[in-house]
Amino acid sequence: MKSFNPVPVKIRSYSFIVCAIIFGGTALVGCHSGVSESDWAVYKSDAASSSYSTLSQINKQNVNQLEVAWKYEVGDAKEEDYSTIETNPLIVDNVLYGASPYLKVFALNAETGEELWRFDPFEGGRARGYMRSVVYWEDSNDQRILFSAGPHLYALDASTGELIANFGTEGKVDLNVGLGRDPDKISVKASSPGIMYENLLIMGSAVGESYKAPPGHIRAYNVRTGDVEWTFHTIPQPGEKGAETWAGGSQDSLQNRGGVNNWAGMSLDRERGIVYIPLGSPVYDFYGGNRKGKNLYGNSLVALDASTGKYVWHYQTVHHDLWDYDLPAPPNLVTVQHDGREVDAVAQVTKTGFTFVFNRETGTPLFPIEEKPFPSSNIASEQTWRTQPVPVKPEPFVRQGFREEDVTERSQAAHDAVQEKLGTLRNEGLFTPPDPRGTVLFPSTRGGANWGGAAYDPHSGLLYVNANETPEISTVKKVKQEPSPDKSLFERGETFYLQNCASCHGSKLKGQQPTYPPLSDIAQKRSEDEVLEIIRQGGGMMPAFTDISQAEKEAIIAFLFNQKGDREKPAVHEGENGFENKGRYINVTAYSRFEDPDGFPAVTPPWGTLNAINLHTGEIAWRIPLGTDPELESSGLTGLESAGGPIVTAGGLVFIGGTRDKKFRAFDKDTGALLWETTLPTGGFATPSTYMSNGRQYVVIAVGGGRGTPPDDCYVAFALPG
Repeated sequence: MKSFNPVPVKIRSYSFIVCAIIFGGTALVGCHSGVSESDWAVYKSDAASSSYSTLSQINKQNVNQLEVAWKYEVGDAKEEDYSTIETNPLIVDNVLYGASPYLKVFALNAETGEELWRFDPFEGGRARGYMRSVVYWEDSNDQRILFSAGPHLYALDASTGELIANFGTEGKVDLNVGLGRDPDKISVKASSPGIMYENLLIMGSAVGESYKAPPGHIRAYNVRTGDVEWTFHTIPQPGEKGAETWAGGSQDSLQNRGGVNNWAGMSLDRERGIVYIPLGSPVYDFYGGNRKGKNLYGNSLVALDASTGKYVWHYQTVHHDLWDYDLPAPPNLVTVQHDGREVDAVAQVTKTGFTFVFNRETGTPLFPIEEKPFPSSNIASEQTWRTQPVPVKPEPFVRQGFREEDVTERSQAAHDAVQEKLGTLRNEGLFTPPDPRGTVLFPSTRGGANWGGAAYDPHSGLLYVNANETPEISTVKKVKQEPSPDKSLFERGETFYLQNCASCHGSKLKGQQPTYPPLSDIAQKRSEDEVLEIIRQGGGMMPAFTDISQAEKEAIIAFLFNQKGDREKPAVHEGENGFENKGRYINVTAYSRFEDPDGFPAVTPPWGTLNAINLHTGEIAWRIPLGTDPELESSGLTGLESAGGPIVTAGGLVFIGGTRDKKFRAFDKDTGALLWETTLPTGGFATPSTYMSNGRQYVVIAVGGGRGTPPDDCYVAFALPG
């Protein structure tokens, strides 16, 4: 690997009240021939998920002259709630389509930022989830915007923002229907957009992480009617390929298998008619004693015939996942020099820092992949898979375990505290199974790579990916069985909280900021009715908990609101199951960062990087820290966790935001040298877009804050002086 020392550059700093930044740029052609290369008509630029633009008006020589062209404020931000916007806006024919923190979809004049229309799918009610983009579709006389919000897929007239009445039921389709479960008892959303192939919208889903989460089957919807045209079972049914990789096989056991969903988005080879779908882990994420086997198609890249949903090929990147190592981002469709010839390939970045590269047609790896042995679980009922696939190349873009030399050197006290804690944990490198005493998870559930994915430059063969390098601790314990009937409602609530909520919010209600908020002070922020509504309907990243009874919900409320007095008497609910016996293994420290006593990561920097991987050779061309902690800035670049991905342009630039230092940056795509940066009013945790309007190139990023930064809710355009 080449090391890179950033060249000193004179950076012109801009401090603008900006929530989304737009720089002029052109995207590759979208779904239909009528879409111009001046547009950004598809999530991540094109069906190949390249995040590449052919525009070059903004380039290495003039990028330091960028200025704000316009700013659009949505008006959604609230101090007491999340406001993060993860939307990669689309631009088609001088109209920008975006979404607000509360999932209102809007259209703007892309040159001025003036609002053209707005649609609220919740009609003023509570919004739920994230929207990483919308889908644009057109034919000769029809233009539509398709998106998901809550448990529904919507179709709007792209010109007016009005519902298409003959799509589904009055303009929407229920995503809970058709998964082999009672639609009233499951919660299905879609945080990433589907992808269009002819008149089919191929969709994945976000289904939750609990034991009773539904399966994440892939469905193709007719773009005109909303009817399901085909379904691919990501958890194979009896008799289907892959069913033998799960213990059991009866219909009863199928009802207890969930997850294996595509929450990350997907990519499409239009010429070959093949869609490439990265899948997540089976539930429960951190324990698999109830799902022995490899668990296909969990953690697999699956290639399907886009017309029919028929299986073409797959590759499983993690067997029997116990680490929440979902495939986190759409794969990049690339063309690489291999054995002296050009090969159309697909490159998949991962949370583990591996990049898997396959022949696009056959699924044959372009670089060797070795099955290597890894440690076994200490939990008697767990059966870890003995080996895991490790690519020989490309070389990993994050550290592969927490080594002695990785212990923080920020101060002697911090070093000693981390060293002491490390000695109490199970730490045998990558793929060490979760353990009752605590296991170091590094790379962690945050990556490596995450949902922003990678950008690909077709001219150099470089793949650009931002990566996180902060460890976590996983502690899997068996939560006690159903409390005895003489226990109070408060005590029962504690048990049900541990079973259903502790994985994210922690066994002590402390949360895992900035992603999972603490609940210790929930009574000061929300009413009981509001919390019940969130449990029933979900909110932000939290799915709806439709599979637990009303009695359990009321018990959880009693626990959260510390009601030890007037509600001591055990509840009896006629006509429902009430409190069921649900003893189960739970990761009681899931997503918990391993930090030093002052709250900094337990490892040495960098804690976040931007990497350029040469896909022709499998070597890392350059790597730099991405972002810096404001408290430690005087000591040099630390790198920071990031959310959202990069884009690369023919102007020789890589644009990226996504860090809590509120910066938006442009780097030299060849060397990694920083050429320009500006300070946003808050964090811009989204992938930018670039387009051309009236001869002027823009770059836009949504800035909603959250993740440790103040709330906001705007989109802002940057361009060269007019």
